[in-house]
Amino acid sequence: MTLQHRHKELHLKLELKNSLSLKLLRVVLLSALVVGVVLSCAQIVFDVYKTRQAVSNDAQRILGMFRDPSTQAVYSLDREMGMQVIEGLFQHESVRYASIGHPNEPMLAERSRDLAQIPTRWLTDPILGQEQQFSTKLVGRGPYSEYYGDLNIVLDTAAYGESFVTNSVVIFISGVLRAMAMGLVLYLVYHWLLTKPLSKIIEHLTHINPDRPSEHKLPMLPGNENNELGLWINTANQLLASIERNTTLRREAENSLLRMAQYDFLTGLPNRQQLQQQLDQILEDAGRLQRRVAVLCVGLDDFKGINEQFSYQSGDQLLLALSDRLRSHSGRLGALARLGGDQFALVQADIEQPYEAAELAQSVLDDLEQPFQLDRQEVRLRATIGITLFPEDGDSTEKLLQKAEQTMTLAKSRSRNRYQFYIASVDSEMRRRRELEKDLRDALAQNQLHLVYQPQVDYRDHRVVGVEALLRWQHPLHGFVPPDLFIPLAEQNGTIIPIGEWVLDQTCHQLREWHDQGFADLRMAINLSTVQLHHSELPRVVNNLMQVYRLPAKSLELEVTETGLMEDISTAAQHLLSLRRSGALIAIDDFGTGYSSLSYLKSLPLDKIKIDKSFVQDLLEDEDDATIVRAIIQLGKSLGMQVIAEGVETSEQEAYIIAQGCHEGQGYLYSKPLPARELILFLKQSQRLSSAATL
Repeated sequence: MTLQHRHKELHLKLELKNSLSLKLLRVVLLSALVVGVVLSCAQIVFDVYKTRQAVSNDAQRILGMFRDPSTQAVYSLDREMGMQVIEGLFQHESVRYASIGHPNEPMLAERSRDLAQIPTRWLTDPILGQEQQFSTKLVGRGPYSEYYGDLNIVLDTAAYGESFVTNSVVIFISGVLRAMAMGLVLYLVYHWLLTKPLSKIIEHLTHINPDRPSEHKLPMLPGNENNELGLWINTANQLLASIERNTTLRREAENSLLRMAQYDFLTGLPNRQQLQQQLDQILEDAGRLQRRVAVLCVGLDDFKGINEQFSYQSGDQLLLALSDRLRSHSGRLGALARLGGDQFALVQADIEQPYEAAELAQSVLDDLEQPFQLDRQEVRLRATIGITLFPEDGDSTEKLLQKAEQTMTLAKSRSRNRYQFYIASVDSEMRRRRELEKDLRDALAQNQLHLVYQPQVDYRDHRVVGVEALLRWQHPLHGFVPPDLFIPLAEQNGTIIPIGEWVLDQTCHQLREWHDQGFADLRMAINLSTVQLHHSELPRVVNNLMQVYRLPAKSLELEVTETGLMEDISTAAQHLLSLRRSGALIAIDDFGTGYSSLSYLKSLPLDKIKIDKSFVQDLLEDEDDATIVRAIIQLGKSLGMQVIAEGVETSEQEAYIIAQGCHEGQGYLYSKPLPARELILFLKQSQRLSSAATL
């Protein structure tokens, strides 16, 4: 990637993720929204008070209008006149009840009607009250002002409440919109005066070459010559020019010293001293992270004879060409150096298993199979490689380098053009690995692979609802080969793709047979390797198989590992979506053993979480494991996913995970993995037991 492309990428990231304008817009709009909401709510609260006052004012107005006729009716005990007054009161739509009379005597006239059925009552009744009662005393004229009785009315607040709700909605929306508009205007002003000029400055900064900072000066922004931005631009240009002068001088001096003290003069590779410094740091990091490190000492076979046959200058040309070939492996190396003469050292950091070092060594030997051109002749180089491992063979740079050179020398004395580990047992294991990797290419064609199935139990009714298909390899010489050994080999040599497609075809065919035999609700769980998950043809293969074998939706469950998802989250998410559209369920296997982010987990199209058996087996003795199991179950519930526990071996473990809300279980408590014939017998027996239990 060119420097210009890196600058553009940096600028794009700044615009999208850390843009001051976007942050300012969010803050201003959020603040305006909060202010608008608060002010609108205050206005609504004030409207509540005004509405209450309106109810009271209307009541007093109504009482004032009908006080005199009511007084006349009660004074003359004229019931007919009293009813006329009441009828007049009920002309007002909010009057629910009205009465005229003395409180210690039967009412002269009264009437009531039901509360108005208005949709907003549920909101306004708690605020305004369902109804409000008012009364006024009916007294004669002076001079005695004799008391005759009361005029009572009860007002239904529904109509006032409906008007209040309408006004409140208008107040709230208009208040928020006004505040947002004001916030947007303020943002635009701030953006025009400050953020936009800063963005232009940053755009020019991205075009500055760090190695030549003064080649591209920051242009002065029109209108900012005499303010703080103008002063900043002038100062920055002076600083860039000064930085370039000092950087150039320092770089020249440092490069000269570095070349003399730490690098090989001929090949430009680090020398032994520089390698020791690099390896010290690599070992320190590996010790902290508890990872392995491999040190490979590469010694050319009979390089002295080549020098004698051609010349020492030709030998130097070969060493230069060889160093270039070794550099081609730099993506897998933590360090590469020339130890002196015809010996080189390669350091492979952060490896998990010794076979990774063996693969690197074999790759170097394979590269040397290609001839070198020397004076129009083809020259073939051969090498012997000694390998030591940290921490098994030593815990210091000196020990590892010394033992690697000793191992290389010893291997040359026995047989050349090969690699050898310092520990004989490790060397033997690596050679057996290579044999297995070679045999694995023919295992499928020779019918050495087969499938077994382990039942999965639903804890709601303890019924078998699914099986997990497990791949097995029966080697004709070595016997049973563990999946955790041959699956990584298959992923490395590419055979996992045809093997995976064979597994998918076999399991879909088997599931179709079981459905036809009466187990129509049975579900098949299949493990997908990381290589399969990222293979572009996987969704098409699964979709075709489900159609060919007429498998209903959600009868096929594909299990992906947590670490496999994290390797390339975007590709994995696309494939999972395609698989889900085909009707397959997606489960995340071995959950809790990786380092996935919860935000990624929430965004992925997952249906089920599978608790790793390493947490289940010790949950009754280890409180940390129990805490993790509880947390995973609660996480699954909160995300709306099914949770299944694998490795359930005791009734106590089962009781614990059921009590925590786990949905399904799998393990030796129910059954070991069984061949297809034995599994169908197990299913029939489980079906009979389930039927007997219901009776």
